[in-house]
Amino acid sequence: MKKIFIFLLALNLLLIIPVKAEELDLAPNAKSAILIEASTGNILYEKNSHEKLPPASMTKMMSMLIILESIDKGIINWDDIVTASANASSMGGSQILLETGEEMSVSDLFKGIAVASGNDAVVALAEAIAGTTSEFVNMMNERASELGLQDTYFKNPHGLNDTNHYSSAHDMAMIAKELVKHEKVFEYTSIYEDYLRQGTNRKLWLVNTNKVVCKFYHKGSFGLYFNG
Repeated sequence: MKKIFIFLLALNLLLIIPVKAEELDLAPNAKSAILIEASTGNILYEKNSHEKLPPASMTKMMSMLIILESIDKGIINWDDIVTASANASSMGGSQILLETGEEMSVSDLFKGIAVASGNDAVVALAEAIAGTTSEFVNMMNERASELGLQDTYFKNPHGLNDTNHYSSAHDMAMIAKELVKHEKVFEYTSIYEDYLRQGTNRKLWLVNTNKVVCKFYHKGSFGLYFNG
């Protein structure tokens, strides 16, 4: 069952006026939800926040975190050219239509993840960093353990349905809190529309699937919910 997520804009009033969780319901139709203060991780609102559910494309938050940390470590660089494997180009769901053997920069692939939730793009970068997707997934789970996440286990870097692939609203919020420490991510997540393969006959228009774009973080609070 497809899971829907929303990153809420800053709810500044909650930072000023104490509100008991039972006095409001920010996500009445959600199975689970959480709202946290981004810099401290203080929980402002939660609802079944530790329930384990399929995270779908929110999985890519952890993938993006690993990618950004790999860039910081010099494992890959923004202008490196990655060659798409047959495995990457075979990904279904949301994609940037990579072809086997196609070359694309790390920056453009990351844009394809942040804007279009490209499954093929995230697999291409996973393989470039770790050699195989399975080794990249090991990195994801190791990072989850380092962050103290107890409701999360990843089986892939993209979020397509997979047995025993799960997380919770709480754990996803903690991953998002870590991700937004990398301000570079905002250069990509704030894009509403852009293009890949400019100047070729395979020019691809990217439109952000988040219609309330710009940022999932606003130097205040942010939240997310899982909905069946």
